[in-house]
Amino acid sequence: MIMKLHSLDKIGALVALAFLGIACSSTDEKEFDTSLWENNIYNRLGEAPVGGSFAQEDYWVWGSSVIKGDDGKYHMFVSRWPKFLPFHPGWMVASEIAHAVSDTPEGPYEFVDVALPARGPEYWDGRATHNPQILKHGDTYVLIYTGTTNPFDDITNPDTLTLASAYTTVARANKRIGMATSKSPYGPWERRDKPILDTKPGTFYSFLTSNPSPWINEDGSVIMLFKSRAYKEDYPYQTSMMIGVAKAPSIDGPFEVVGDEPIFGIDKMGEIEDPFLWKDELGYHMLAKDQRGTITGNRHAGILAHSKDGINWVLDVEPLAYTREVRWSDGQTKVMGQLERVFGLIEDGQITHLFFATMDGPGGFAHGTRSWNMVIPLKD
Repeated sequence: MIMKLHSLDKIGALVALAFLGIACSSTDEKEFDTSLWENNIYNRLGEAPVGGSFAQEDYWVWGSSVIKGDDGKYHMFVSRWPKFLPFHPGWMVASEIAHAVSDTPEGPYEFVDVALPARGPEYWDGRATHNPQILKHGDTYVLIYTGTTNPFDDITNPDTLTLASAYTTVARANKRIGMATSKSPYGPWERRDKPILDTKPGTFYSFLTSNPSPWINEDGSVIMLFKSRAYKEDYPYQTSMMIGVAKAPSIDGPFEVVGDEPIFGIDKMGEIEDPFLWKDELGYHMLAKDQRGTITGNRHAGILAHSKDGINWVLDVEPLAYTREVRWSDGQTKVMGQLERVFGLIEDGQITHLFFATMDGPGGFAHGTRSWNMVIPLKD
């Protein structure tokens, strides 16, 4: 189990959970005492296998999600887009969700098919699908993802695609969260006609919703963390990336955002994004990216937080979960240019591997020449 109690009986510890008044996402600020927990993610990080996980020579490859299928193989759903486009913002106009398979969690993963390709500008997700999260509910595989569209022609000259271009402005504003389902990880996938989580004027998610991380509870209800931004006209923090909480009575929805503020409030802890959510018998847990290093003191490092109900959150006593420094199986230790989009593989109720989107270079999307998905096994 990833979280270990300090020599306390589990039942007694659960009864004894104290509530803290730490800034959180709801007006009900009751939280449990994290001194009863031990953050052993950072100390459990193993060596990343060289050549593991997934890469493609002609594509930028980014965030992934992995599940063990009924066939006993590990199925990765991953974002990719052509390398003739700049990495950023190429993903906004040409990303598609690909499917790759491996016999082991570490990989390497072999490309199989494109699960969610472009399907035309008239669809809400018709131009790009991105940042997948794969789950299984009953006999149905569920893909939760970010989608967007724009009304423009396909890009033939990559120099026309900039952060200030109309392509980017429209595509970013159209980012929403959607869902597709299938009886098999090999598809075919049936997409929803509309997003499952839209924006709302005057809120912290008035501009976009993206980067979902859902968890299906035993009773079938769903808690979903998501990234948001707000319009500056509506809200004072348009440029800030925030994490919100949505819930639904079932995977079929409807999804409703909980509360008027994101997790940890507005800019109280700087920008956080790219959440990964999971649950065990002790509660909900979240890994996320500390964008500015405000929480950990380490820019782009990972934070660890906990919640009893998935709505009210508190940081771990030692919140640093990982950094961009990676130990590789060939004995080298490297600071990666980028290390983002953390995803945890859950097997038998335990988190066993962390997957990351990564990039070479000194840091910054404009300075990398290669991106891929990597995996770090967690030591027992």
